[in-house]
Amino acid sequence: MEQQKFSKENFEIAGFNAKPIVGDITYANSYPDYLVIFVHGNKGFKDWGAHHLTAARFAAAGIYFLKFNFSHSGVKPDDLSDIKDLETFSLNTPIKELFDLDKVIAYAQDKFPHLQIVLLGHSRGGGLSILQTAKDKRVAKLITLAALEDFRKLWKPEEEAAWRETGVNYTENSRTQQMFPRSVVLLNDVLENQEILDTKKAAKQMNVPWLIVHGTADVAVDVSVAEEFHQLQPKSELLVINNADHVFGAVHPYTITDLPADLQTAVDASIKFVLKQ
Repeated sequence: MEQQKFSKENFEIAGFNAKPIVGDITYANSYPDYLVIFVHGNKGFKDWGAHHLTAARFAAAGIYFLKFNFSHSGVKPDDLSDIKDLETFSLNTPIKELFDLDKVIAYAQDKFPHLQIVLLGHSRGGGLSILQTAKDKRVAKLITLAALEDFRKLWKPEEEAAWRETGVNYTENSRTQQMFPRSVVLLNDVLENQEILDTKKAAKQMNVPWLIVHGTADVAVDVSVAEEFHQLQPKSELLVINNADHVFGAVHPYTITDLPADLQTAVDASIKFVLKQ
């Protein structure tokens, strides 16, 4: 693929508490039917790893590809290279992310009213995408990659008592060895909104085509989660990639020009799924 065949348009809209959502749209000179919105996961962001290559792959197939940073991702609007605003990161919650995702979908629909919207969510973003799609008639199809089934799995139960007492909990960024703070607002958000954040209930209610992709070597979210989602929604399609990890072979930074083999498998299956009538 020659990079000059693709165009990229940047955008910025207001997210939760008017904090900016920064994103971009990759496309080719074609007449597409679909726009894929990529929803990043925990400690992820739109420019992490091989996401740019994934965007180009979709564009080459005639599909517009939108990726964005949640308003509380911790990535500064003027420095998209990594998570550096740890104060904002510490205040992020699933409810804030659902608010942002709704805003992004509205932006995409207003900008491209003729395109059908597909959500492509990874990990925590996969869980959010399940919740959004189950209730949102604007979404035509759903793809989840290594989707999280329970937001409370983002920490260990035994951490909660100290978290409530001190008001802060720390999670390690294994890539940088940094300890990222998480305010008790995250714990409260998840506990107070369990009904809204019930991905299994949402899975049962899903009434659009859904492709579930997971790897057998995923140590962050076990492959059994994908299998359970598939059982809860029998109309879904399940693709299990043997020996694939949680990020399907990608790393950050990613300097190779080709997608990792496992991610290539996931992306090719996703493109075929999107284009299938």
